[in-house]
Amino acid sequence: YVRGNIIHNSQEAGHRPPNPAFWWVDGMGAEVKWSFEELGGGVCGLQPGDRMMLVLPRLPEWWLVSVACMRTGAVMIPGVSQLTEKDLKYRLQASRAKSIITSDSLAPRVDAISADCPSLQTKLLVSDSSRPGWMNFRELLREASTEHDCVRTKAQDPLAIYFTSGTTGAPKMVEHSQASYGLGFVASGRQWVALTESDIFWNTTDTAWVKAAWTLFSAWPNGSCIFVHELPRVDAKVILKTLSRLPITTLCCVPTLFRLLVQEDLTRYQFQSLRHCLTGGEALNPDVREKWKSQTGLELHEGYGQSETVVICANPKGTKIKSGSMGKASPPYDVQIVDDEGNILPPGAEGNVAVRVRPDRPFCFFNCYLDNPEKTAASEQGDFYITGDRARMDKDGYFWFMGRNDDVINSASYRIGPVEVESALAEHPAVLESAVVSSPDPIRGEVVKAFIVLSPAYSSHDPEELTRELQEHVKRVTAPYKYPRKVAFVSELPKTVSGKIQRSKLRSQEWKK
Repeated sequence: YVRGNIIHNSQEAGHRPPNPAFWWVDGMGAEVKWSFEELGGGVCGLQPGDRMMLVLPRLPEWWLVSVACMRTGAVMIPGVSQLTEKDLKYRLQASRAKSIITSDSLAPRVDAISADCPSLQTKLLVSDSSRPGWMNFRELLREASTEHDCVRTKAQDPLAIYFTSGTTGAPKMVEHSQASYGLGFVASGRQWVALTESDIFWNTTDTAWVKAAWTLFSAWPNGSCIFVHELPRVDAKVILKTLSRLPITTLCCVPTLFRLLVQEDLTRYQFQSLRHCLTGGEALNPDVREKWKSQTGLELHEGYGQSETVVICANPKGTKIKSGSMGKASPPYDVQIVDDEGNILPPGAEGNVAVRVRPDRPFCFFNCYLDNPEKTAASEQGDFYITGDRARMDKDGYFWFMGRNDDVINSASYRIGPVEVESALAEHPAVLESAVVSSPDPIRGEVVKAFIVLSPAYSSHDPEELTRELQEHVKRVTAPYKYPRKVAFVSELPKTVSGKIQRSKLRSQEWKK
């Protein structure tokens, strides 16, 4: 049995946490603060099992509607505001969503394709203005009764559907249950995120990413306050000023963002309340961790998980961190490194990151890839779910990420993980960002090629000299055979809508040549 409502019970028992449940600012003076009690009031007119696409930027209504879906038993389907008409049409048709809630910027795109989406019955607009064919959510909320019965959902009832970022092929639908997310993050919220009732937790993630739900289900069952800055665009200085000005205790950003933050002069800022920093979503370069720690005195606690899971590996507070490692297996998962047949490999051997699903499937695990039993079956081998990521585990149980299965480079029989090369490049001041892929070679079969975005200070340097300098740098930092034999300087790297670098695009571009 799982409560259909994640509102913190201590408030109902008369004990009020010291902070609001939710605190939102837009950076221009406007702010919203809601108590746990206030969050429990708003409800959308949906039936249990109905699917709702939730495509909003960082507006307070995103969190209100998420709670409303849980309380009514509706299934939320988050999406990013950058979705094109084609993206929206595919998602609405595939999910058969009955309703969509979005903002002014996306409404015209929805209108352009809604005739092709027969399941779509209701369109809700979060706006201070009206639009023909749309119901205004803010007006409905003002008129709505605060009295309603919360649906008593069961453990395996669906809670959310996420479209995986899909570095290859069309995005797949990952279905999570009331138990997998509703209970799955309570433990990691206490251990990895180390949250208490006195904490104010800021995760800068986009609302479409699973990490937004990770925050919600980590914070509120533990009585913590979720802080949100609207952040219309990512701005390192705005983030640093906000951390200095407001009593935020816990911060979570993707490694790319920490990479931008350490480019700033951090000694100019005083983080009076900040005590715990987390990162995940992609591999953390050891160099970024060292720079952040040396300038702020705060450790970066990396975690690793997927859209299909909760936290698989993590570096919890108070445990020893090995630089470059994504930590140890996170309970209740039994995580192993296995070969392609699902056999467990010894410490030190590189293989597939796998989570044991037999004889007992962990409760904090996705239900299935919706409408795709072949993909669901193919994700398991023997007793294990295969993540598609490669890593090695050392004798102490720490996991070291090597790259995606399809990202591994095999050059003259040497297997090279792109993350190792990218981490080495990140230690050079010229490199702002990089992506490493295989490139065809007549002698070695394939070689390492690095696509590099330069730091502004190096943009006018001679490309040939800089190429040689970076190649020598990688040879010094990591095994010499891993150095990029080919280098291309680019203005930006291709990324998925969730911000992950699409090595697959760069790789296919290389091999098409």
